[in-house]
Amino acid sequence: MFDFDEVVDRKGTNCAKWDTIEVNNKPKDVLPMWVADMDFKSPKEIENALVKRIKQGVYGYSFAPDEYFDAVISWMKRRHDFNVDKEWIIPTPGVVTAIKLCVNAYTKENDAIIINKPVYYPFDFSIELNHRKIIENEMVYKDGSYEMDYDAFEKAIVENDVKMFILCNPYNPIGKVWKEDELKQIGEICKKHHVLVIVDEIHEDFVYGEHVHIPFYNVDESYKEFSVILTAPSKTFNLAGLQTSNIIIADEKLRKAYQETMNRYGVNEPNFLGIIACMTAYNECELWVDEMLEYVYDNFTYFDEFLKENLPHIHLVKPEGLYLCWVDFRECGLNKDELEKTMLEKAGLWLDEGYIFGTGGEGFERFNLAIPRSVLEDACQRLLKAFGK
Repeated sequence: MFDFDEVVDRKGTNCAKWDTIEVNNKPKDVLPMWVADMDFKSPKEIENALVKRIKQGVYGYSFAPDEYFDAVISWMKRRHDFNVDKEWIIPTPGVVTAIKLCVNAYTKENDAIIINKPVYYPFDFSIELNHRKIIENEMVYKDGSYEMDYDAFEKAIVENDVKMFILCNPYNPIGKVWKEDELKQIGEICKKHHVLVIVDEIHEDFVYGEHVHIPFYNVDESYKEFSVILTAPSKTFNLAGLQTSNIIIADEKLRKAYQETMNRYGVNEPNFLGIIACMTAYNECELWVDEMLEYVYDNFTYFDEFLKENLPHIHLVKPEGLYLCWVDFRECGLNKDELEKTMLEKAGLWLDEGYIFGTGGEGFERFNLAIPRSVLEDACQRLLKAFGK
């Protein structure tokens, strides 16, 4: 029913992905596959709802109505078997903003915050720019998949008096979807040592095969007492520019502290178009999501088969979630600077380099596969030209 093969020309729209090539000193003919937004049009229902509101002609202060919260609650129940109360939901302008608000609401300067590595690099910025201390827990990469060393995790918490853990599920960039027993081990360690858990679940709708996204609260009822869940429609429906996220906080004291921090920094005004887009997306666009997920997974399959047939020294880490693809180039024998230069100058691809995700990321590249198949085919041929020998 939906044309995900359509190539949309996003140039000249102040698009971060396509219109910053020159300012970032990238080759003019480079194919950008770095930033995590889709090259698919959002569902038509969202466009229609936004156009209708815009035509009203007055763009004053707005708020999230009851229907907004009903839409979020219904989506979480239908898609994730997650029961959410209305009062738990706090609309916020973006998940990264929410992470920074959490850091300020729940920790003090010089407090230690632990994160896995490699991981989405704004986690680092959110900690460092607020003068907290980063504690790294490197994931173990073995036989093409990643696992946590729970003993090392707990040891780092104890030795550094860690106050907060920022967890990514599904895990950007490595594509891991945490299993229930894994989340249980994390939760029990954090509960034992009084560590607050901030769970970035922005990619919750992107899971494949036998994998299931499990909201952190669903693992154990007690986890509501020491955790905050960050969600948004932005990845699922390609709405990042509308800066709308839904932060779910069951514990009243944690919720109050978060709201007080929002007020202190003046980020409690919702984007009125984002409110409309989110309601429409969750109420009317489920079929679009189902077909989009199938299309993206087919892209993963195509990419994996292409690498195995043509570039067997380059390995795709099998995706469990995300529309972002984590690829191992270490057998190419290039250091991080050589790999980046080859990717830009010989392959003509602009990617998020693995090393920017921190420890354990060097030698990897992150590809965004939420793109039309013809664009992916172009990217594959560019890789073959640069790495085929």
